[in-house]
Amino acid sequence: MLDTSEATAGIGAKPARAADDGRPRPPLDLLIWDAPNIDMTLSTVIGARPTAASRPRFDAIAAWFVEGAGGAETAPDVPDVEACVFANIPPQPGSLQRWVEALRGFGYSVFARPKSQPDDDIDQDMLDHIAVRQHSHRLRRLVVFSGDGRNFAEPLEELVRQGTEVVVVAFSEVAGYAIGSDLLQFIDIEDVPGAFVEPLDRVRLDALPPDGAWLRPTRSLREFVAGFTARRNG
Repeated sequence: MLDTSEATAGIGAKPARAADDGRPRPPLDLLIWDAPNIDMTLSTVIGARPTAASRPRFDAIAAWFVEGAGGAETAPDVPDVEACVFANIPPQPGSLQRWVEALRGFGYSVFARPKSQPDDDIDQDMLDHIAVRQHSHRLRRLVVFSGDGRNFAEPLEELVRQGTEVVVVAFSEVAGYAIGSDLLQFIDIEDVPGAFVEPLDRVRLDALPPDGAWLRPTRSLREFVAGFTARRNG
């Protein structure tokens, strides 16, 4: 596992070729997983609370990521690989302890922050870790699993300008910032081989059948109107 104690260098800083002590920076492929965002957007696209069958398979995603870095080989021209999951942990974590231990067993580092307030998040923690790795390594490829364009679009595009290959992996329904970017690469998470046990119950606008498709509502009409009326009268 890579050391995470190095000093942070800003994402906007000019990348260096050598570490502060003069040693060459080893190449690195880095995966960042925004757990709150992926979980929330998964619920949105399938219109239901995710189940074990509809959640992503981290083992298959790890295999896909490592293969993209050159496989399991160790050679001077094959980059180091690091995969990190960032998660907010509620006061009563329930089964999350088993989930975290499973991730660690698959080779992922996990950054867990307590979530005591609704607006507690881990966005800056993810950006800080990317900056740490930009300082300690030559960041060759960055794969970001997140549909959060508000926080990621600008810094990720700046990394591309500095020479890092940046791939955004998310659901096409909620990743307009990456799909519309001239600099970022985009992959729908369902296109990662083996990412899901079975196809998700969703209709993608970028993969419509020739005869069209119905997109059912994700909440009932009465439920929406009840909430709308309550807000209007409140």
